[in-house]
Amino acid sequence: MATEFDGLVALVTGSGSGIGLATARLLKERGATVFGIDVAKGELDDVGTWIRCDVGDANSVIEAFVELAKQTDQLDIVVNNAGIGATGSIEQATESEWDQVLRVNVVGIARVSAAALPWLRKSSNAAIVNMGSIAATVGLPSRAVYSASKGAVYSLTLAMAADHVEDKIRVNCVNPGTADTPWVQRLLEKAEDPVAEKAALSARQPIRRLITPEEVAQAVCFLASPLQASTTGTSLAVDGGLNTLRLKT
Repeated sequence: MATEFDGLVALVTGSGSGIGLATARLLKERGATVFGIDVAKGELDDVGTWIRCDVGDANSVIEAFVELAKQTDQLDIVVNNAGIGATGSIEQATESEWDQVLRVNVVGIARVSAAALPWLRKSSNAAIVNMGSIAATVGLPSRAVYSASKGAVYSLTLAMAADHVEDKIRVNCVNPGTADTPWVQRLLEKAEDPVAEKAALSARQPIRRLITPEEVAQAVCFLASPLQASTTGTSLAVDGGLNTLRLKT
């Protein structure tokens, strides 16, 4: 049965695990040809073609697109999912953390998208979906550097949407709540009481559980779909109601 992604080619960054892998899988299931770029292949083998790339390194991105050009002359969808985290307040943050997180989470989106623009301008179904976070719109404790980077992703999404609307390239972002990903699992492992910490993360979301990578992937594919040809400059929250709901405790 035909789907809206038949004949389209998608590039997913950070595709080796978590939300990136779930997104790559769903895009493939819905008919897209998928290329994944990441520092490690992860579980991408049965989903798409892996190209090694560190989005935090400009030369690595250039090399990845040279390799991509050897394998396809078409690109319709870019999902900027790659990102890293940091914990702590501005008092605890190091210069290295500021540099690394902003370089990957913000500049990485810009450099991948810039490299993709010549390809996307040739597409009749061009879409970029950036991975934001609830941290862009809600003040979370001990997430200063990460929150700053995701706030920048939100603003960058709007700027990109404005800059490229005449190119017929749609740009949107998804803002997940705390998701059950390998990155969150690594954070939990560092906690004094991982079980209690996971319970606390789940409790702060009104639906009382962590978001699944598959739920976020559904939102990404919704925004990337040609069926949403009028949707650009939009932020879609997949956060269990954390940004908008205030329930009785």
